[in-house]
Amino acid sequence: MQSYKLPTSELTAEEVFRTRRTLLKALGFLGLNAWPLLNACTNYAAQSRDLNGTLVNLKQLHAPRNGSYRLDRPLTDQTEAAAYTNFYEFTHSKEVWRRVDRFLTRPWELKITGLVKKPLTISADELLKLIPQEERHYRFRCVETWSMAVPWIGFPLSALIKRVEPLSSATHISFISFLRRDQAPEQKRSSVELWPYHEGLTLAEGMNDLSFMATGLYGHELAKQHGAPIRLVAPWKYGFKSIKSVVEIVFTDRQPATFWNAMIPNEYGFWANINPAIPHPRWSQAEESLLGSNERRKTLLYNGYTDQVGGLYNLKDRQYFY
Repeated sequence: MQSYKLPTSELTAEEVFRTRRTLLKALGFLGLNAWPLLNACTNYAAQSRDLNGTLVNLKQLHAPRNGSYRLDRPLTDQTEAAAYTNFYEFTHSKEVWRRVDRFLTRPWELKITGLVKKPLTISADELLKLIPQEERHYRFRCVETWSMAVPWIGFPLSALIKRVEPLSSATHISFISFLRRDQAPEQKRSSVELWPYHEGLTLAEGMNDLSFMATGLYGHELAKQHGAPIRLVAPWKYGFKSIKSVVEIVFTDRQPATFWNAMIPNEYGFWANINPAIPHPRWSQAEESLLGSNERRKTLLYNGYTDQVGGLYNLKDRQYFY
């Protein structure tokens, strides 16, 4: 497998282009002239003024920091993190923040169903009152080889799991995002029948202390491009596993289908645990580019969280990294 050795600015464009081309082909969009957004070179300076204007309108959140979660790198600048995101329901470019104005995140309900003793339907605002919030600093690694370090606000997924009391037959958790074709341009224009976006974890992964339901970032509620009002964060897995804007959580007795595995099964599996020794079929995962800087680092096994999650998997079994 060829290992790409490109400067940071070029690497991002290369990987984003390849990923977009595959998705656009799957969606039937190749050949359209309406996709100049395939140019992934983001002009942060031009965006900063607009982004600052939107970020100040977000509700401030006050949550104590959990010092057990420490970083080996500085936090990513919040404007950089807000400017460079993936959210394919809205656009195939990184400038998601330009496309989310019509997306309504209030009112918002979260349903928890399936193999549980106490099914729950609760509003996003009620959920904030139900479970104490905290701040955690996590590394975040995208399958496209860029990474960031951010201060999430939210609560352990395990706290929610315990409240609904899964049945003994429950082995997996399915997460489902929204379906709003009138608010999400790509859900409306694409012919893909896989919407809404859906992901999954094993129950053991969900109960692991690292699994986090994020409701805020950088001291304020989640911006829309980051998955408002509530999203999953599984920092030892590639970022596409951390599903945004969740509306339903279903407990099941089998491995659930997941969006990217259904879309491109030979490239994206259920597990997606980070391993620098196992490349994506089209690029190396040995290194990563830190968002907002020219720094490149070696990718860490499980994104540096081996002590917390290594016991869940057999390191010699490649299936856990696909």
